[in-house]
Amino acid sequence: MTSRDSEATLQIAATQPSQYDSKISPYVERPVRRIFTADYKRRILQEAEAGPPGTTGALLRREGLYSSHLTTWREQRARGELAGLTAQKRGPKPDPFAVERGQLRKAIVQLQAELEQARTIIEVQKKVAQLLGLLPMQRTAPPGESGDEI
Repeated sequence: MTSRDSEATLQIAATQPSQYDSKISPYVERPVRRIFTADYKRRILQEAEAGPPGTTGALLRREGLYSSHLTTWREQRARGELAGLTAQKRGPKPDPFAVERGQLRKAIVQLQAELEQARTIIEVQKKVAQLLGLLPMQRTAPPGESGDEI
């Protein structure tokens, strides 16, 4: 083989994509998570428990499952037949008190507005009473400046 032949071979090899070359397919399909229904889980657990000893491995291979699936499903079944075997939503759980907290915050804002309105009304009533002579006139001084303290 001459140097020209080796160069040609290198060029051909460089142009042919390798099966591991990421430039072949820019889109790589993500695996799809399998979702097992409660009925499927019950059926597999019944088959695993009803079969003779030693056949569980064949069942798992046939269904493409792991022994940890059976363990998890048995624990779920022990917690509650229907609720335990239904699929659980992944991710953070919603806060059950979020709605109540929102309602309480709205109530607090509303009550603070009502309180401010009531204070304004009381101040107006005090001023009207002072003008009519029902209350003695009071000098309004900031706290600590009354001169009473020595």
